[in-house]
Amino acid sequence: MTIFSKIINGEIPSFKVAENDHFYAFLDINPLKKGHTLVVPKLQEPEADYIFDLNDELLSEIMVFSKQVAAGIKAATDCKRVGVAVLGMEVPHVHVHLIPLDSEKDMLFSNPKLHLDTQEMAEIANSIAEAIEKL
Repeated sequence: MTIFSKIINGEIPSFKVAENDHFYAFLDINPLKKGHTLVVPKLQEPEADYIFDLNDELLSEIMVFSKQVAAGIKAATDCKRVGVAVLGMEVPHVHVHLIPLDSEKDMLFSNPKLHLDTQEMAEIANSIAEAIEKL
C-alpha cells in the first residue's frame, strides 16, 4: 500500500481540496508554489504506478477531474495558469501535479520547496475547495 493509498483511506492526514468516487485531490506537503495540488486515483490493489497503465476511461476521468481542480486552484490563487505534470517517480501510485504558475520557472521541480505551516496549508486547501464548489 502506497502513502497515497494511506492518505485516501484517512490513515495519514492530508489537506483535501476535492474528492469524488474515483479521485482524491490534496495539497502537496512539499509544494513548489502555494496551491500545488496532487490528484490521485482511488485504486484498489494493485495500485497503478504509471498513468498510461490506467484504462482509457479512468485516464480520461482523471484529466477531467484535474481540470475541475485546476479551475479551483486558478480562482483561489489568482495565478496566470495551472501547470500539469505527471512524473510519478517519487511515489509508485499514479498522481497528477497541478501547480499554480505565473512563469514557466514556477514548474521547475529543482526549485526549493516551500515550507508552510499547518494553518496556512489548511487555509489554502479551504480556499481551493470553496472555489471548486462555486464552479
